Amino acid sequence: MNFAIPATLTTVAYIGATILFILSLGGLSNPETSRRGNWFGIIGMTIAILATVFGMRGSQTGDVQIVALHGLPWIVGAMAVGGTIGLILAKKVKMTQMPELVAIMHSLVGLAACTIGFASFIDTTPLDVPLKDLAASENIHLIEIYVGILIGAVTFSGSVIAFGKLSGRIGGKPVILPGRNLINLLGLAVVIYYGYVFVAAGGLHEQAPTVQILIPLIVMTAISLLFGIHMVMAIGGADMPVVVSMLNSYSGWAAAATGFMLSNDLLIVVGALVGSSGAILSYIMCRAMNRKFLAVISGGFGTGGGAAAKKKDDGEPQGEVTPISATDTAELLKEAKSVIIVPGYGMAVAQAQHTVYEITKVLREQGKNVRFGIHPVAGRMPGHMNVLLAEAKVPYDIVMEMDELNGDFPETDVSMVIGANDIVNPAAQEDPTSPIAGMPVLEVWKAKTSIVMKRSMASGYAGVDNPLFYKENNRMLFGDAKKMLDEVLVALKA
Repeated sequence: MNFAIPATLTTVAYIGATILFILSLGGLSNPETSRRGNWFGIIGMTIAILATVFGMRGSQTGDVQIVALHGLPWIVGAMAVGGTIGLILAKKVKMTQMPELVAIMHSLVGLAACTIGFASFIDTTPLDVPLKDLAASENIHLIEIYVGILIGAVTFSGSVIAFGKLSGRIGGKPVILPGRNLINLLGLAVVIYYGYVFVAAGGLHEQAPTVQILIPLIVMTAISLLFGIHMVMAIGGADMPVVVSMLNSYSGWAAAATGFMLSNDLLIVVGALVGSSGAILSYIMCRAMNRKFLAVISGGFGTGGGAAAKKKDDGEPQGEVTPISATDTAELLKEAKSVIIVPGYGMAVAQAQHTVYEITKVLREQGKNVRFGIHPVAGRMPGHMNVLLAEAKVPYDIVMEMDELNGDFPETDVSMVIGANDIVNPAAQEDPTSPIAGMPVLEVWKAKTSIVMKRSMASGYAGVDNPLFYKENNRMLFGDAKKMLDEVLVALKA
């Protein structure tokens, strides 16, 4: 079956989709416009898919393109299967599982880049260029294939390891191999050498690829897969939020490389948008942790987390903690005029965000100034806490970034930390030997009273002990965050 469409219609549709994707990114940068940004993205992707399906390569007469649609049932079937899986995951996945879901989605982008690269290489269709330009165009196409598979393989294997770390299937402790930098350099040298061999041994338009021509591609793919594993395994648990944004960037560049392989302008533009925005986000995350991007890639920061708090050299605990009950916590909140709540991953695990909203509602009805302080790396992925609070319908105007609130803690009556640890650790400022020294943190200990909600005295995801727990003005509310907050809410209403 053939279908005739104006040749310029695909171009117009691609331009419209690109504009919508840019508006989508702009909308997602602010909680108040994020819903609209999502719709821009959905509409843009729908237009992009339709334009790609009905603008597939075919014969062209004048300004009309005759497109063969004999493969349409396969495309529709694949979209139906993928869409069904996506809907099921969207319904079943918990908010605490979003980081690992994002990581596994990134792996699929990398896998797609790899498979498309191999398919593009095996395809023996002559390139649609003048004969005099064929050799140069062929070499460029081979380089596109090689680089696309390289980026895709690193993205795929790295994202799979990130999924394992975020889901707890792989420990968060960094795995540092002896001579790892030398290993990486040797791998890079082999990849560059085989890249030269691959391009020199090409010949897509003359014959089907032989095993000899495929060997450089296969060797490079294997090295890239191993590098992705090696790179993410060496990154500690505390740096995992940066890893998520970094892999997001990699997936964008993999998509852009796929666009070059397929000569699809929209895929190139969209991949570049995702890749550049992910790179900018990675930079912001690194700055929020006082870390350099290369230092994150080098790894070594953070352990599996959850370890018991360390003791002094003489075997004694680091200090004494002052526990508090839910009822006493409610009394402190009743007496307070200003309250800052700092949510962390523990709130996500306990699914306590809705109770937090109810407490916030009660306090605000009593005329108290209640605000939320969000650290850029709170949770396991960028924006994790913002999404949770938005889900619980916490007003956007009281959810503030760390830099907006840090100067207000000395005038705050109660700072309430719910399941956060590393992002409120005073050791970042007070202990120059600490692994997190210099990392910007929320200065909750400067409030008149700080209350930390935790299940136990275990360390955070970075595996670093927290002196906040032992400060004189700090109180520890031990137990499940949801259960404890429910009790606080009852006491507040009473």
